[in-house]
Amino acid sequence: MEAADEWLLQSLRLYRDLHTFELQAPTRLIEWACGNRVCVAGYGQSDGNEILQLIPPPTLLTKETQGLCPERDFKVECGGFSERPVYSLKYVPDTSLLVTSGPPDSSLQVWQVSAEDSDVIKSVSTIATENGTGQSWSKIATISARAPWVLHGSRLDRVQITEVESRKNVYTAASRGSEELSSLAFLDCNLLLLCCATGRLCLADIRQPQSLVEAVPVPSAPCSEQWCMGTRHAAQGSEPSSQPVARLSSRGLLALTDLRKTSEFLALAKARVPSPGSGAEFLCISWAPALEGYLAISGFDGTVHVYDTQSWDSSGREAEPIFVHKGHTFGGAGGSRDPPLVTVHTWHLQKPRTLLSAASDGSLHVWDWVQPCGKCG
Repeated sequence: MEAADEWLLQSLRLYRDLHTFELQAPTRLIEWACGNRVCVAGYGQSDGNEILQLIPPPTLLTKETQGLCPERDFKVECGGFSERPVYSLKYVPDTSLLVTSGPPDSSLQVWQVSAEDSDVIKSVSTIATENGTGQSWSKIATISARAPWVLHGSRLDRVQITEVESRKNVYTAASRGSEELSSLAFLDCNLLLLCCATGRLCLADIRQPQSLVEAVPVPSAPCSEQWCMGTRHAAQGSEPSSQPVARLSSRGLLALTDLRKTSEFLALAKARVPSPGSGAEFLCISWAPALEGYLAISGFDGTVHVYDTQSWDSSGREAEPIFVHKGHTFGGAGGSRDPPLVTVHTWHLQKPRTLLSAASDGSLHVWDWVQPCGKCG
């Protein structure tokens, strides 16, 4: 029996739901958009990188479990073409706008998702950045608390907030450091969180432009080690700073930080992942929005690991994943190609144990694992 067939048989008991889909080109982003739509985009170096807004399969739009279903049941609702690779895409809340970024510079592209009578995603403007030429691509985050804003930057000393529609600059962070950024996020309409590729974590308040607070440094490591972060959306009525921040390194180190007490780690652990390969291009870590203390990591190989962090401490011991999604590993065309690498994953916003993941072979999976007996959640 071939490995893929064996895995499919195992899936009958490992998954409550499993859907597979083959994209025309691989994506390194999966972004939730208005109406439970999903956006993906190509990241190739050609002039024809598609941006697609997909209608998810029915099982993602209902509470009922519909079983294993390997059909191509994502539907393309609308799409457009980008002349540059799309490395990041963010939906602007309460609008029909998307913002994208990617090489060869740090400028941003703004897109309009057309009205219901059209299936076109069209380019509407470009947000230029100071000294953008020669800089790496911008990491981006969006919010619409006061107005449609985009937080963007490629380095710590080049972080800005720009009003999306007017392209007016509304904030520039003050920093003497010039480290490359790996991730950034709005905690709320005033607080920003910035993570450098070195693992440095900084908190900024737009009401105090000169204020940049650094959290506890990550454990000492080789200078080649790369880091990214994952933030959790604050529960209604709670302070955004009360939600822990997770950092992941290319060696598989995991560091949890409580932003209300940045002088020490909340927890440290070591993920069971293979040794880093050529780089950390696809490192991804994310908190489950509907499961307390659960997070997922990917970017090391063709798998996605899910962890329950509630028992972690500051010892840095190896953590045991509660589930490993191996489906992308079997997606290659025989043994003639390198095994696929997971490029991104994201959690369903309402279904607690449902994730979406994509890989370098163009596969897109939706999966909901079976919770082992005796486990809550």
